[in-house]
Amino acid sequence: MALRHAVLVALLDGEYSGYQLTKIFDVGVANFWYAAPQQLYAELAKLEADGLVAGREVAQQGRPNKRVFTVTEAGVGELAAFAAAPPKPLLIRDDLAVRVHAVDLLDPAPVIAQLHERAEEAAAKLALFEKMLSRLRGDLDEDSFLREGDRIGPYLSCLGGCRLEREIRDWCLYTAGTLSERAARTGRERP
Repeated sequence: MALRHAVLVALLDGEYSGYQLTKIFDVGVANFWYAAPQQLYAELAKLEADGLVAGREVAQQGRPNKRVFTVTEAGVGELAAFAAAPPKPLLIRDDLAVRVHAVDLLDPAPVIAQLHERAEEAAAKLALFEKMLSRLRGDLDEDSFLREGDRIGPYLSCLGGCRLEREIRDWCLYTAGTLSERAARTGRERP
């Protein structure tokens, strides 16, 4: 997947400025794509030049004008072609997992602290995703929303983000607990 597809997906729900898009990426798209704000602005310009999004200037009182973007028919076509193509395998690069893998030869204390930090980050993301799920569902319970809701794609991808963050949180806490118990039992910080 290229950044262009993630941006097009984020714009499916409406007309957004680059600033609004960065906020959407912080929460709504964060479970499957990360991009820095400057990357998003550059990608919007490319998408507009390629005719995949349309931009327009919005005048604001007391503030600089802003530019907002929507997906064009060509952009929807690009997403359709992307959705039909076979997906690339999932790649995970996690420096904390590398540290855990090497922990037998290291002082486990910093790794344990980092595991707790990652668990807190995952819990915070999980709370955001759960809030988003509630907002997307509105007054419907999950089963009813999945049967009758208008747009379940964002809901399902957010649900995947919840499950991922819950698993990350649980793995970090379990791993930190295991390493702490071993360190306490051996009475040594280093093996």
